[in-house]
Amino acid sequence: MAERAADDRVDVLLTGPVFFDLVFTEVNGAPRPGTEVHADGLAASPGGVANLAVATARLGLSTSLAATIGDDVYGRWCWDVLGDHEGIDLARSRLVPGWPTPVTVSIASGSDRSMVTREEVAPHTAAELVAGAAARATFVDLGAARGREPDAWWRDAAHTGTKIFADIGWDSSERWDPADLAPLADCFAFTPNESEAMAYTRTDSALAAARALADLVPLVVVTRGEHGAVAIDSASGDEVVVPAVPARGTDATGAGDVFGAALVLGTLRDWALPDRLSFAALCAALAVEQPGGALAAPGWGDLADWRSRVRAAGDAELAARFAFLDEAPDETSGRRRAEFTLPFAEYGATAARRSFPDKRGTS
Repeated sequence: MAERAADDRVDVLLTGPVFFDLVFTEVNGAPRPGTEVHADGLAASPGGVANLAVATARLGLSTSLAATIGDDVYGRWCWDVLGDHEGIDLARSRLVPGWPTPVTVSIASGSDRSMVTREEVAPHTAAELVAGAAARATFVDLGAARGREPDAWWRDAAHTGTKIFADIGWDSSERWDPADLAPLADCFAFTPNESEAMAYTRTDSALAAARALADLVPLVVVTRGEHGAVAIDSASGDEVVVPAVPARGTDATGAGDVFGAALVLGTLRDWALPDRLSFAALCAALAVEQPGGALAAPGWGDLADWRSRVRAAGDAELAARFAFLDEAPDETSGRRRAEFTLPFAEYGATAARRSFPDKRGTS
């Protein structure tokens, strides 16, 4: 069951593009013009900001998604998966006739992946969709507005008490202008990866980068992939370094989103910083074991299964590291990861013409 804040705010408000993701895994080579390659695995899943929405919802956080979704076969399927299957509030989202849902084809090979995306500019802005909304936390991509003024909606939200968790992404210009970090003045947390953090701070280690960034934002978390993460709470001065959790990596799509979702849950529950960071690392590790971003996001049932395996294996070190989960509130839902496929028979030409109930926003 999703949590609710005492003042009835949702736990997490999200906005951004929703993609229909088609993910090929275990591909036997890179496709070249005039050639054909084969994949052993295939999954269909909502993607983009949906990765975050599914990740937060599966961890029991009440989640509201404000997104523009095309009123086509792909968009209707994403809408049903997100709203009906995952329990995400779509009251602020819009199904738009005549606008195509963005589509990404992801090809995962080994530890890397490549993508092909088709996307048109959305007819609704984030500010239009989230007007008047209130939430305990939200995520923003500072890279999307690099070099421009930050969107007013999340800056206003920050001033009314919403915790802003910010990421920034790779700077394709490779200028790494420190001015891009100015919006952090309105943020609660910043979660760059190691390469981004060191490039912006002109440092040579994740810890040195985190220390430099701690002057700009209350909480800095620098992710390091298979090497774990580094975090600094600038208010308390706490510095935490945690290793990654061992995982059988299949597809890294959405792992960063899952890490962020877990970090938010630990923050909203006031967990100690080492526990928050370890929990985020665990959830990300579980996510890479299955293909697809939203598909692979773990629920509390998956976490319980993992803890049982750790105990059965007699791994005292891992068991001790995650002993704090024994004190976590009991999760009655036991939600687990899903395996979505697109039901073409249901969403064929006839289904595409049917009307959805009025509760689904359209424009």
